[in-house]
Amino acid sequence: MATTAQQHGHEGAKPAKRKPVFTKVDQLKPGTSGHTLVVKVVSSNTVLQKGHAASAHLRHTRIAECLLGDDTGSIVFTARNEQVDLLRSGATVILRNAKIDMFRGCMRLAVDKWGRVEVTEPADFAVNEENNLSTVEYELVNVGQE
Repeated sequence: MATTAQQHGHEGAKPAKRKPVFTKVDQLKPGTSGHTLVVKVVSSNTVLQKGHAASAHLRHTRIAECLLGDDTGSIVFTARNEQVDLLRSGATVILRNAKIDMFRGCMRLAVDKWGRVEVTEPADFAVNEENNLSTVEYELVNVGQE
């Protein structure tokens, strides 16, 4: 029996799904978003685990800082809630629609509700921990003011 995907596959009715353009870690810049990356998790440290917060929306907030990267560099990723479970040390993940947040003048990678974290096949690259983008401090420069 033919599945619906096969039936509609050759009619050209649906536009072909655009293959995502993967960003390498060393291409990340402050203030950018919409990145799709394949990265390996080096380490993960829980920085916040709230069990009984005063407000309901904070009650089950878990935040972990994960060092992850590819063969070009590494960066700290701020994982929230269920993302923490996916970003285990040694895991290879695809980050879809990731964005750069600034934290104390340094870049952090994050995926908000518009993006996705997917565990994928183990990558065959070694993470370049020497080039850690989260250790580079950026000064906030007002462009155009002399």
